[in-house]
Amino acid sequence: MKKILTIILALVGVLSIVFLAMIISTGDEAIKVGEASGTVDSFMYLSYLILLLTLFFVLLFTLKGVFSNPETLKSTLKSVGAFVILALICYFSAEGVETPLKDGGSLSAGGSKLVGAGLYLFYLLILLAGGIMLLSGIKKMIK
Repeated sequence: MKKILTIILALVGVLSIVFLAMIISTGDEAIKVGEASGTVDSFMYLSYLILLLTLFFVLLFTLKGVFSNPETLKSTLKSVGAFVILALICYFSAEGVETPLKDGGSLSAGGSKLVGAGLYLFYLLILLAGGIMLLSGIKKMIK
């Protein structure tokens, strides 16, 4: 199975290089004018298909690995639960204000609250990661 997967990966890599060479050989001017839009579009759709297949297989094998081992499943559920709790704390601590945008539209209060919650969560996760790295470094220095 591993040999077949390696061969498929090598084939996708070689095809990607060939497609990239074909797009580059078309030239920037032809693409800008629209003469090569069919070629570029077909390669883009093919790359989207490959991306979706890759994501599908990554998700499939990840879920298979998680559900095959109860300890891994338990650890994963704890981590996901902690993340959801942090996200909820950040969401309820964020404020939403209707905001006018540069293009003339407006960002709703709910959208503003989601943006604020995302920023709070990002900052909180950075602080947690930094604190964990700092504690780990201190523990190693003490030993």
